[in-house]
Amino acid sequence: MSILIDESTRVIVQGFTGDKATFHAKEMIAYGTNVVGGVTPGKGGQRHLDRPVFDTVKQAVAATGAEASLVFVPPPFAADALMEAADAGLKLVCIITDGIPAQDMMRVKRYLRRYPKEQRTTIVGPNCAGIISAGRAMLGIMPGHIYQRGNVGIVSRSGTLGYEAAAQMKALGIGVSTSVGIGGDPINGSSFLDHLQRFEADPDTKAVIMIGEIGGPQEAEAAAWVKANMRKPVVGYVAGLTAPKGRRMGHAGAIISAAGDSAAEKAEIMRSYGLLVAPSAAELGSTVGQALAALR
Repeated sequence: MSILIDESTRVIVQGFTGDKATFHAKEMIAYGTNVVGGVTPGKGGQRHLDRPVFDTVKQAVAATGAEASLVFVPPPFAADALMEAADAGLKLVCIITDGIPAQDMMRVKRYLRRYPKEQRTTIVGPNCAGIISAGRAMLGIMPGHIYQRGNVGIVSRSGTLGYEAAAQMKALGIGVSTSVGIGGDPINGSSFLDHLQRFEADPDTKAVIMIGEIGGPQEAEAAAWVKANMRKPVVGYVAGLTAPKGRRMGHAGAIISAAGDSAAEKAEIMRSYGLLVAPSAAELGSTVGQALAALR
């Protein structure tokens, strides 16, 4: 099993006919993802990559039975695209787009609250690499060949550090159940905690690595939940040990602005809650190996 997506998940692409969406949709199809169509307003009725194009998400869902969407829509229109996807009843939406105003994401999160929790769309991102269930399906922009199928879940604010963890684990013969990039913006569609809960419930995930970075309280909240609720081992890592206070480091949310925001503080919080913390980015895979060895 895996979380969020597998080879049977029916996927559409919003912004389907754009050049970036076209490139990554081809990669997803080649990987085995069940891409059933896409949406580009004004181009409904055409075909693209041998799949139907629709003017609206509702039309696409009605015609294809789509359950999930990957969004390649520019920042000024991204919030509307997310709300349209939720209104159409999609269970999962992953948005790659960077530079969405924080106020727009607040508007999206308020909009989602009108739906009962059990019917509410799960949003992954924005500003993320996406989701991959290794050997099954890909909903994102990651290089699929570095992910070996296996039993370790990855959840990361950083897309490239998620890649790094997967590549190191593959070199050690360790595979991935699902990898989720939650994105580096201050306001995410979903959090570490949301996906740790899913990994804990997934029978095929035996351990998890959580990769955080400076800024915000997510890592501390997730670590506290791990200690209280998770039976599976969790490896932690926090990027940004040398980041100066008050300077944004790449991601919009990667800035030390309050006590507990620094990498050193977050790593210590993780240790205090029983997580095995990787000493450096070069030791992500080997630390996961230690956690798995302790299960034997």
